[in-house]
Amino acid sequence: PEQPHSKTRHRESLCVLNKERESRAENMKIILVLLFTAPLALSADKDYYSGDSAASPDTKSRFAMLDDVRILANGLLQLGHGLKDFVHKTKGQMNDIFQKLYIFDRSFYELSLQTSEIKEEEEQLRQTTARLQINNEEIKNLSQEMNLKIEDLIQNKIQLQEKVWGLEDKVTKLAIIQPSMQETKEISSLKAFVEQQDNDIKQLLKIVEDQHVQLDRQHNQIMELEDKLNQIELQELTENSFMEEQPEPQTKPFPVLNATAGRYRSDGAAPDCTALYHSGEQFSGVYTIKPNGSEAFDVYCEMKFGTSWTVIQNRVDGSLDFNQTWDAYTDGFGDLNEEFWLGLNKTYSITQQGDYILRIELQDWKENKRHIQYLFTLGGPDTNYTLRLSRISGTIPNALPEHTQLRFSTADRDVDTASGFNCPENYQGGWWHSECEETNLNGKYVTPRSRGRLDRRKGLYWKPKKGRYYLLKSTKIMIHPTDFKSFD
Repeated sequence: PEQPHSKTRHRESLCVLNKERESRAENMKIILVLLFTAPLALSADKDYYSGDSAASPDTKSRFAMLDDVRILANGLLQLGHGLKDFVHKTKGQMNDIFQKLYIFDRSFYELSLQTSEIKEEEEQLRQTTARLQINNEEIKNLSQEMNLKIEDLIQNKIQLQEKVWGLEDKVTKLAIIQPSMQETKEISSLKAFVEQQDNDIKQLLKIVEDQHVQLDRQHNQIMELEDKLNQIELQELTENSFMEEQPEPQTKPFPVLNATAGRYRSDGAAPDCTALYHSGEQFSGVYTIKPNGSEAFDVYCEMKFGTSWTVIQNRVDGSLDFNQTWDAYTDGFGDLNEEFWLGLNKTYSITQQGDYILRIELQDWKENKRHIQYLFTLGGPDTNYTLRLSRISGTIPNALPEHTQLRFSTADRDVDTASGFNCPENYQGGWWHSECEETNLNGKYVTPRSRGRLDRRKGLYWKPKKGRYYLLKSTKIMIHPTDFKSFD
């Protein structure tokens, strides 16, 4: 079938051809007018000169006619050159039109072939789906029949077992009564028959169980094929969601080292959000703090677990591009009430006051929430803000290397030159990369409908070392001094 854009191109080509025809018709009209007017002009000149000759016969020049002929010849020559140029131009335009029509016909033919291939693949997919549905129905019917047979066999077994018990009672009584030889033979024969029946039933049950296992295997294969057919629209959303609620791993005890001051200093400035909370601030929002040895700056304080956390990163909807330069990540960017990165310098100035806990909160596209907490240290600008982590608790497997010096990198300043691969440039966001590991909470914001493995690796995700990708909808990174001992 002809596509809409192909029809448009066809109509445009026809319009161009009609315009060229109209232009050629107008030019031919001009040429005919010139051809008709030239003899009239020549005749007028002749009449003029003849009148002059009658008036003054002595002044007539015998070269007047030659001048008229020369003028007419020049005019005709110029007209011929114009006609020649017009013919060449018209030929060129016709060639261009024919070439465009040829390209259009070829594109239309290729598009028709592609459309036919797509229709054939769609038809094959429909046939495959229909066959799978038929096979699934057959398997369901076979499974029902097998279940009915199993129930019958179980009932037969129960009845035979009851008969065996009755025979055992009779045998016991006969043993007491000392039956005759004939009765003993009958009992032995009956017992052998019952044992043979029991063995036959056991074999049948085993065959039924094997067939049931095989049917279950085939059913699982069919379900896997159906899942593959349906994964076009649901793959990202299904594969990149957290699993069902996991039990909280056992929390490792951690020492309380040099804790941050929990109150305002004597100069009235709060060193972090925790100090603000203890001073009476009970609501989440933007506040001004002044860590030791640093200038005052604004931070977002989140009140939870009976205290306050200093938020250093927040992503909720992808409205802010986190593919920023080294200077931007150093100084911070974004809106503290929406998406933002606090800044490495500001975070470093806070953590230099004591020992802090790093908490990462994650939410997937099914609204499932997880978190993980680390003891951590953050180096200064001379170490490229080296991060060192030690996991203490959480509801999700760890995806960041522990007890390793992780240096911060951006696309314009990749400090990990040993691998020969620019992680921030390829994963579109500054982060503490370790040989381009699979986790990057500052990467490109990707929705579940995005396709392609490369796009997912550039997205906002959490990837444990032994596990699958979890495509994330929102992330939040917060810090708190280690003097706070009871939270989850």
